[in-house]
Amino acid sequence: MNDSDADDRQPALRLVASPQDTNAAGDIFGGWIMAQVDVAGSIAAYRRAGGRVATVAVDSLQFHQPVLVGDLVSCYAEVMKVGTTSITVHVEVVVERDSRAGIARLKVTEANLVYVALDDDGKPRPV
Repeated sequence: MNDSDADDRQPALRLVASPQDTNAAGDIFGGWIMAQVDVAGSIAAYRRAGGRVATVAVDSLQFHQPVLVGDLVSCYAEVMKVGTTSITVHVEVVVERDSRAGIARLKVTEANLVYVALDDDGKPRPV
């Protein structure tokens, strides 16, 4: 993905990476990115389930490139599969970053997460 790629999708979550979110090397901490991935995925699952959901699994999580302080981070979430009580969501994390050539768009992380729909008592319910 580069700055010439058009992306008409709407992000589930968008924020700016800040200095307080860095690791010892000065890059954005992977745990911070994982948390944003989970929030974005849960938004898509919540909408599909029509209510409360809980994360039950992270089937895959791949870091392709580091996230830097100042990057505009967009998390795109898409429901991939719906089971009886579960929802699988694919999340892509794309950053917009200043470069000498202008604004670069880079896919930095992607993940597949599984959520379960919950009733008022916190028990799994049909989606």
